[in-house]
Amino acid sequence: MKAWQFTNTHSPLAKVDLPNPTAGADQVVVRVKAVGLCHSDVGLFEDEKWMAMMALPVVPGHEIAGEITALGEGVTDYAVGDRVAIWSMGETHGYTQNGGFGEYLVAHTNTLIPVPDNVPFEMAVFAEPGMTAHSAVVSSGQVKPGQKVGIIGFGGLGQIGVRVAALSGAHVFVAEINEAAWDRAREAGAERVVKDIAELADEQLDLIVDFAGFGSTTAGAIAAVGQGGRVVQVGMGRLEATLDMYPLIMKGVSLIGNVGGPKESMAAIIHWMSTGDIVPTIDRTDFEHIPEGIERVKTGDVTGRLVAVY
Repeated sequence: MKAWQFTNTHSPLAKVDLPNPTAGADQVVVRVKAVGLCHSDVGLFEDEKWMAMMALPVVPGHEIAGEITALGEGVTDYAVGDRVAIWSMGETHGYTQNGGFGEYLVAHTNTLIPVPDNVPFEMAVFAEPGMTAHSAVVSSGQVKPGQKVGIIGFGGLGQIGVRVAALSGAHVFVAEINEAAWDRAREAGAERVVKDIAELADEQLDLIVDFAGFGSTTAGAIAAVGQGGRVVQVGMGRLEATLDMYPLIMKGVSLIGNVGGPKESMAAIIHWMSTGDIVPTIDRTDFEHIPEGIERVKTGDVTGRLVAVY
């Protein structure tokens, strides 16, 4: 099979031919139909800290949807031809084992989420970032109806976070530097959209979820959130930040890191996509242009989520 392989930080992806994988017990082979590209993929090439969680060489790509092509011993709950998304928290595809930047991969059955026929593969990819967004707002953020929720970044995760917050009955506010995305943020349910989270300090937000994570955004969230508020950190645009401890302490702010989420969060996002309550904005590319796609994500030349459709 053809795949893009990651070997080290600051080194480009290498296009390679690898043997087609085979399924072991309780595993399936999945033919990748679509894979999302996100800022975590950009980070692999820029920050050596990512190496602590990598098994190299590896095929990246952790936002995966595809079709089962083979069953391993003992698999009875799935069949060849089933449409699935993959729960990345189960086996860390793209980091410790080969992920979606290749034509095929092996996945354990406990990482699979069924995808209804009315959800296209390129949309099903959003179940993985959607899982993170859902978990950040619902589990870590503990959102409640009527609360004021701030969302930093209206990209792939942020657009899902806005919808989850709105569907949960919250009043939603968005900080997004790209004004071209403002109309879409309002359509998704945002009552007010600004360029910088500092502009929302007057709203006394109960919860802010930072889907950007560029250091300054984290510090800005702590400064802007209301008394006793919660700041949930999801974005990893930068892996280091300088924070002002005064507002953190004096306002009693809870700063919580959120990575991924449970399978139930993925299933909830897929359900909302199947009902039309969540309709993510997709920017498409293909397998051959994945390296260029990562560069596009890095420079911000993407509307919504960039998805390579095979």
